[in-house]
Amino acid sequence: MRSGVKVSVIGGVFVVVACGVGYGGYNVYNGLTGGTGGGGDGTDTSAVARSEPEAKKTGPLSAEEIDSTAKDFLKAWASGDEPSEAAHLTNNAAVAETAIAGFHDEAHITDAVITPGRAVGATVPYTVKAKVSLGGVTKPLSYATKLTVVRGLTTGSPLVDWAPTVIHPQLTAGTHLVTSESAAAPIEALDRNGKVLTGETYPSLAPVLDELRKKYGGTAGGKSGIELTISSDGTAATGAEGTDGTDATGGAAEAAPAADKTLLTLAKGKPGTLRTTIDANVQAAAEKAVKQFGQASVAAVKPSTGDILAVANNGSGAWNAAVLGRQAPGSTMKIVTAAMLMEKGLAAPNRVTPCPKNVLYEGRTFVNEGGFSLTNQPFSQAFAQSCNTAFIKLIDDAKDDSALPKEARQVFGIGLDWQIGIPSSDGSVPDAVGGEAAAQYIGQGTVQMSALNMASITATAKSGSFKQPNLVPKSLDGRTVATAQRSLPYSVAQGLRDMMRLTATSGTAAQAMAGLGGDKGAKTGTAEVDNQSKNNSWFTAFQDDMAAAAVVDSGGHGADAAGPLVASVLRAG
Repeated sequence: MRSGVKVSVIGGVFVVVACGVGYGGYNVYNGLTGGTGGGGDGTDTSAVARSEPEAKKTGPLSAEEIDSTAKDFLKAWASGDEPSEAAHLTNNAAVAETAIAGFHDEAHITDAVITPGRAVGATVPYTVKAKVSLGGVTKPLSYATKLTVVRGLTTGSPLVDWAPTVIHPQLTAGTHLVTSESAAAPIEALDRNGKVLTGETYPSLAPVLDELRKKYGGTAGGKSGIELTISSDGTAATGAEGTDGTDATGGAAEAAPAADKTLLTLAKGKPGTLRTTIDANVQAAAEKAVKQFGQASVAAVKPSTGDILAVANNGSGAWNAAVLGRQAPGSTMKIVTAAMLMEKGLAAPNRVTPCPKNVLYEGRTFVNEGGFSLTNQPFSQAFAQSCNTAFIKLIDDAKDDSALPKEARQVFGIGLDWQIGIPSSDGSVPDAVGGEAAAQYIGQGTVQMSALNMASITATAKSGSFKQPNLVPKSLDGRTVATAQRSLPYSVAQGLRDMMRLTATSGTAAQAMAGLGGDKGAKTGTAEVDNQSKNNSWFTAFQDDMAAAAVVDSGGHGADAAGPLVASVLRAG
């Protein structure tokens, strides 16, 4: 018996007074009973706790069976004397015992008053009023939930149909209640100019601020509080890699368990101050811009420093697609391809480059969107008008299928181990051969990027050298940031910027960039996605010392959806 626990029943209300209840971790059912007990398949496990009836009961449950089973279970649960007593009144004793023990021992919930309501069929609602106590601090807790009574498959006896929501309505498989000192102290995050950033004001920053608290809460000068939380058991969940909830191939991707959710704060911690690189004005514009579309993400960086000025998402829940997404970027990748071709001397802004309607390479036919062609036009026009075939025709001359992956990594920092302050996907251009390598030239195939990756690529083109994006100052933790092997040659960087300027003034990006002044350049992208009727819209651009990139899932042409989105973010800077 658990010492010092008294139970009284008053009018169907189960009142528990706990005096000196010992607290410990979750108990393992098999360790206590030698492995007997129920499973999750609905098998009746009550036989270990009560004698076998003379005949198996069948048919609908009676009102009396529902009422008595619910009350017996709630009474046993509230008492906290022996979790197994309540667990054996369910159809999954092993799992139920662990959860009920945790309710008392790990969640530190005492003095429970559980009041059953009127049954609706076989479902019985009830309210739980209790206290949560830890570290000399006590706070009241109340909530409502329900249980359902079913007939056991083996004996036909009435049993509680076990589910995590029996304990708390917000529990799910793989989660449990825990009361403890918070893992990290709270933070007060500030933007680069000292303005407070909150998840309420800037919804896209909510998961970002959670990650920053986890990593820097203990070093930002704050003090942890005491919280009752719904915590993950640590099992992986299914999550999204792009803004559409799938990975680059359209399949579900494995993600880390969900972050803990606070249900009750017993003692508030003292927040520490954490200054970030975010610009509140740019972030506000980014938040507003992505709301125009069902699935969209955008990121903005400062080319001269790599500082991240904004990240925003819509339609991805808590998934930070702007930083963690992995999708084919379409023709925005031609920034990297053009740099590689110019470095190898295979192209130059003023050199005439063939741009036919279509081209065959290694058995794959590549076409220009809309079937256009250019005659006797320089490479700068092929870039500005986004001519796919002009780029594909030059792949043979490169004589190295790995040339593009090398350029992406060695110059633009793609695929390096970025340390931006929170987890990030750092882009990928894997080695490929034949037609797959050709597809990479135009941002299709196996190329994977996030909005932040493409904003960084544009920032590198603008400044001439890769500066790893950062969300918090490097001086905060002395972390080692990624560095590229080399910078762009001056003539290549200048030519790349000039072609992006041409694209922004008279090429495919001209309409979207028309309202922006200053030094501006851009590149559009339209990415084909398997099993998707409409292409993804990509757009990346710079204006003075700011670069931004966006993707709108099923947005169509790059200039149609992502273009105005990026322009509105640049305008705010």
